[in-house]
Amino acid sequence: MARTSIQNLTLEHLLETGLSEGDAQVLLQRLACPPASKRESQIATWDWISRELLCPEHPFKLHQLLFSVTYLDWDARRGPPIVWKPTEDEAKRTNIGTLIVKHEERLSALGASTYDGLLQLSNSHPEVYWPLVFEELGIRFHKPPTKVLESNSYGGTWLRGAELNVAECCLVRGQDIMAEVALIWRDEGNDEAPLQTMTLGALRAEASCLANSLLAAGFQTGDAIAIDMPMNQFAVIAYLGTILAGCVVVSIADSFAPSEIATRLRLSEAKGIFTQDVIIRGSKSIPLYSRVTEAGAPRAIVLPAASDGRLSVELRNGDLTWGAFLEGGRRVAANPGVFEARSCPAEATTNILFSSGTTGDPKAIPWTHVTPLKAGADAWAHQDVRKGDVVAWPTNLGWMMGPWLIYAALLNGAAIALYNGAPGGRGFAKFVQDAKVTMLGLVPSIAKAWRSGECVKGLGWSHVRCFSSSGEASNADDYLWLTSRVRGYRPVIEYCGGTEIGGGFVTGSMLQPQALSAFSTPAMGCTVVILDENQRPYPSGQPCVGECALLPPMLGASTRLLNADHHKVYFKGMPRLHNGRVLRRHGDEMERLPGGFYRAHGRVDDTMNLGGIKVSSVEIERVCNAADLAILETAAIGIPPPDGGPEQLLIVAVLKDGHVADTVSLTKKLTSAVAKNLNPLFRVSRLAIAPVLPRTASNKIMRRILRDQYGSSKKNNIASGRAKL
Repeated sequence: MARTSIQNLTLEHLLETGLSEGDAQVLLQRLACPPASKRESQIATWDWISRELLCPEHPFKLHQLLFSVTYLDWDARRGPPIVWKPTEDEAKRTNIGTLIVKHEERLSALGASTYDGLLQLSNSHPEVYWPLVFEELGIRFHKPPTKVLESNSYGGTWLRGAELNVAECCLVRGQDIMAEVALIWRDEGNDEAPLQTMTLGALRAEASCLANSLLAAGFQTGDAIAIDMPMNQFAVIAYLGTILAGCVVVSIADSFAPSEIATRLRLSEAKGIFTQDVIIRGSKSIPLYSRVTEAGAPRAIVLPAASDGRLSVELRNGDLTWGAFLEGGRRVAANPGVFEARSCPAEATTNILFSSGTTGDPKAIPWTHVTPLKAGADAWAHQDVRKGDVVAWPTNLGWMMGPWLIYAALLNGAAIALYNGAPGGRGFAKFVQDAKVTMLGLVPSIAKAWRSGECVKGLGWSHVRCFSSSGEASNADDYLWLTSRVRGYRPVIEYCGGTEIGGGFVTGSMLQPQALSAFSTPAMGCTVVILDENQRPYPSGQPCVGECALLPPMLGASTRLLNADHHKVYFKGMPRLHNGRVLRRHGDEMERLPGGFYRAHGRVDDTMNLGGIKVSSVEIERVCNAADLAILETAAIGIPPPDGGPEQLLIVAVLKDGHVADTVSLTKKLTSAVAKNLNPLFRVSRLAIAPVLPRTASNKIMRRILRDQYGSSKKNNIASGRAKL
């Protein structure tokens, strides 16, 4: 990349990016004469270049060149360089901008007439902020809360006395629910076919029929019912219908091995399960029902994956096809498409999700009827999801972003866009174009796949108003490419949170300038505290790096775990601040940058993030230790690659005396074992053979030492699966 200023760019510099000579000459002339207002700062100059001069059809090397020369000699004391900033009009049209104008007199009196003022209000006066947001979301309470928040040292109780059904809130929004589109989908392999859609009225009728069918099948209010399906239109119907009936969804990812399915069914005490016979991906048929039955699942309702409605498997006695199950509801209900939503206390459980801890079993985290309000409110405030929008985020109900997607879209009056196939190819990219997606969510590895495969070339994403990214550490260069795929550039709203939070605690905003691979703000209603090595909070606003903690209360955050001591996991040993509140442990290492930005550096404990999925070292080590007779013990750690991006899995193995391993063969064995017993998306990227593992005096493996040792090394011998100490 050229090390020169914009003023010194030459025709040769532009030609080297792949630009034609004619286009290069025109661009060089325009760069030489920027408007006066665009010469005031590097940020203003880049804003002009990205909005007025560059377009997706230009070679990406040109985008890289102009970004780098614009910010040549940028003062890092100001924070990271800005890739996008809103115009005054764009900021006013956001949900938050509209709210500030709508309640200008009241908010001004409270010092909340700006974004920063509203953020402060959300923390200092939740009894003011949250009712305003609930009104914007159209939340329907069967009984309104007697108090928004009863606080205590560890957070408090939200919406005391309230009764509602959050699935109903998703299905009643809008004046004409029969006409408003709620679901848009397309199947992989049918990428030239017309989009399929379902209106909100039809979705409500389908979910109501499913709720009637649950009761007809003998399920009762409060029963836990698992969903182990791809994220398709039927999964959304099953999810909403289950909660509409007052039952509890148990979230299970469709990629899990039978042992992982069995664990989640056991912890949740599930009474039934929705699943498919197989998963169809292009020409491949992947077994699903057989995995569910091998896990010893209770009564199953099985959806045929084939378009002709025929099952490809033989069902167990007592299991039902999807069609036979719904027919049961139609027989007993006078109008099966109508169901009076079960009114539930705000603290009642709607969904049991799972997040890996540092033990063998995952943490079982209940979501209440309050938790989805956090998800919907985050999307309203930060991704700026509006009525009439189309929201896409490749995910699954087994991970928190699956339920998040449902609430983020439907509580805000938007449609959910679902592609029934792999998101990394041209088929999904074309679906984004055809569905006119306005908010496109992803994990960074998807952006990397799109970029390397050139699958976006020739497609138009002009409707995308913003991207959003979660689950992994992102790569700045990949995200410069992503934001440049829409003419005029669109921001990537980085979003970091947790299953136990129901959304994000640090994120971005459409009212603020955005930098690549960085967060620009704590989420509304959240206060981020960074601790030093002695667990003392760094002063607010000071650039620093340390363990991230959260200051309660936070709407939607968990207050209990089904299989662990909630207080011990999140509060024991944490500092108590001068106001009496105890900090809540989160566990990420967080860096606060100048200019109000943040960057996340992964877990400070022994939980890693692989492909957007949190998994404990203990879980992986248990599988790896049994993968080969030559292995004595292993340590599993996540290491970010040198150029940034998602963590890679490194296994450090100690062999039994007298054994010598072929590291290439052993790496394949370990990858196969991890994929089979934990998740087929996991793979061992690196393998090191060590004589011993470093341990504490109490015999605990010191994984941080291994992480530091291998994470700082750039030698090829630890990056290829052939490493040795």
